[in-house]
Amino acid sequence: MASSSPDSPCSCDCFVSVPPASAIPAVIFAKNSDRPRDEVQEVVFVPAGTHTPGSRLQCTYIEVEQVSKTHAVILSRPSWLWGAEMGANEHGVCIGNEAVWTKEPVGEGEALLGMDLLRLALERSSSAQEALHVITGLLEHYGQGGNCLEDAAPFSYHSTFLLADRTEAWVLETAGRLWA
Repeated sequence: MASSSPDSPCSCDCFVSVPPASAIPAVIFAKNSDRPRDEVQEVVFVPAGTHTPGSRLQCTYIEVEQVSKTHAVILSRPSWLWGAEMGANEHGVCIGNEAVWTKEPVGEGEALLGMDLLRLALERSSSAQEALHVITGLLEHYGQGGNCLEDAAPFSYHSTFLLADRTEAWVLETAGRLWA
């Protein structure tokens, strides 16, 4: 969130380096955040789980169908919402989320936040490519929308994602239900 204060963060960025491009034989993934400075960020571990067929899952604003098995994840997230700014799962999949501004109008209704899509993808995928398919499928089915701040002042945006695993990385741009 851009701010006029000179000491406020004004951009959210992610980067990844995947071998052999990395100087060391490891994936290097990082993200900075431009969330409000007084917003509590938590680092949380969510264990793998098995779920009853047909059960529902409450995300930040809406419910979605739960899958039968979810993977363990570690997340960095604003404490007030269900989703996350960034995270990794037990299979080495890493995802970061950023706001993106497009000519496509931002929907006014509640749907999945980009941060919800990030968490759902980590819980449901074992590769970066699979995570990309999870996000695009959920995006096409449920859309994205809702206030992205705990504050009552409405603030919504489209999302872009950087998805990586041990062998590849993807950039996923979204606007409403559209993606590239």
